[in-house]
Amino acid sequence: MTFTEFFRNEDSGCYQKYFSITLAILVVVSCIVFSKRKEDKHKLSKQNNNQHVPEDQNGGPLIETSANEQKICNQKRSDTPKVEVVTPVPLSVNYHFTRQCNYQCGFCFHTAKTSAVLPVSEAKRGLRMLKESGMEKVNFSGGEPFIVQRGTYVGELVTFCKRDLGLPSVTIVSNGSLITEKWFKKYGEYLDILAISCDSFHPQVNKEIGRYQGSKNHLQSLQTVRDLCTLYKVFQCLLIGGENAGENALRQAETFVVTEAEFQAFLDRHSSVACLVPESNEKMRNSYLILDEYMRFLDCTRGGKDPSKSILDVGVADALMFSGFDESMFFKRGGKYKWSKADMKLEW
Repeated sequence: MTFTEFFRNEDSGCYQKYFSITLAILVVVSCIVFSKRKEDKHKLSKQNNNQHVPEDQNGGPLIETSANEQKICNQKRSDTPKVEVVTPVPLSVNYHFTRQCNYQCGFCFHTAKTSAVLPVSEAKRGLRMLKESGMEKVNFSGGEPFIVQRGTYVGELVTFCKRDLGLPSVTIVSNGSLITEKWFKKYGEYLDILAISCDSFHPQVNKEIGRYQGSKNHLQSLQTVRDLCTLYKVFQCLLIGGENAGENALRQAETFVVTEAEFQAFLDRHSSVACLVPESNEKMRNSYLILDEYMRFLDCTRGGKDPSKSILDVGVADALMFSGFDESMFFKRGGKYKWSKADMKLEW
């Protein structure tokens, strides 16, 4: 255990023991200093033959200083470095506005623990607050985004973010099973990127891992977007306490975990695929700003998902302080890329 971990581990017996000892030492030292100060004050009074000694605001003798000494003292105070807390800019935010899904993927790390969905007016208010705080890209995810009001809810948010807020990038991550041509005709012009999850090209494998609904073939749902894919992101299975690991989790994803060596071996075998973008758990865990269904940032630094207060209640800056967001890793993993249709210069 490191020195920092020792003092942060409030649950350990060592922490409680040494915290009590430290507190006792501080109390004793304070008493000694107070007693010594009182004794010095009494001696000074006797030496001055009961003359009045001016006191400072704490009851101690007021010591007069020359102008030069005062100037030096003030200079020292002004030279003391100020510690400033820098709040990261929420450049790219992943808004998981629902936890509900029509699939039962065994490795899911954002499971259906609630059925909450904010009123669309409140969601728009929060999105405007994020835009005013520097957000340039919003990604709508879940759960399955198209399950709420059959896609109308996410369609309205997509339209609001692009048309009203003027965000450079508006994207969606979906399993692809509920997307319709009618939806695209109505909302497609306001969407920059649609990401579709695909874990296997074998129907039986998809069924075994839970990526299916009834008799529907997941791969058939992907045929319409197969030829449009220009970038493949590859992730490791990420364990999150309370979501897909631990006693209170709705999923148990340990069987899907691969080691760093196995992940790297997969990447080496597919090194010829130019559009493959790998993201290990180390890169992924804290480099995504995740906003849950109550518009709370989720801090994953301790292995679970610790929520901040809602940005609707405390504002974006205050909530960000409890997000656990690793801004440097966000840029290191290439979190800022050509994420707008305008940048891609696509011809339809």
